[in-house]
Amino acid sequence: MTTIQQPGRDTSRWLRSYYFLRAGVSVGWVAAAFTIGKAVPPAAAALLVAYPAWDAVANVVDARRSGGLAANPSQALNAAASTVVTIGVAVALGSGLHAVLAVFGVWAILSGLLQLATGVRRWQAGAQWAMALSGAQSALAGTHFIVKANGAATPGITDVAPYAAFGAFYFLVSAVWLTVAQARKGATQRTA
Repeated sequence: MTTIQQPGRDTSRWLRSYYFLRAGVSVGWVAAAFTIGKAVPPAAAALLVAYPAWDAVANVVDARRSGGLAANPSQALNAAASTVVTIGVAVALGSGLHAVLAVFGVWAILSGLLQLATGVRRWQAGAQWAMALSGAQSALAGTHFIVKANGAATPGITDVAPYAAFGAFYFLVSAVWLTVAQARKGATQRTA
């Protein structure tokens, strides 16, 4: 198992901030999806393209902060996949929302498995059980997206929003878990 390049305390602080940021962006995306995205089709299209684009950027930033892309192959692959999916979603929008949901399904499976791998690799950093669980659930959600994309009902952005909401939940759980662990560790060190 490969470990992160940074010292444990710095890694934990970075991941806590990073997970809070990821949760916040996801909550904002979900709110936008259920409000403006639901009512304004061009806004929904922009949000659907922005979601994997943000994931690509976030994976690159995290990997660079955690020792570089070469030291974090699952994140490098996840960033590459998210970049391809960003383009794929933009192209699929021309074919309809069934095609978009299918692209999201494939991406959710792949990115979920890569997130699971990242969580396992980072296990020593703490709070990675939530990231691993999120990755596994993402892969299952991707399968659901593909099935729904082949159905008769017309999908929309609100079919993707719960997926993003669960992602926000897992990022928030990890951030809070790391915050509590750091506070406990600080209290223990002060009393020692």
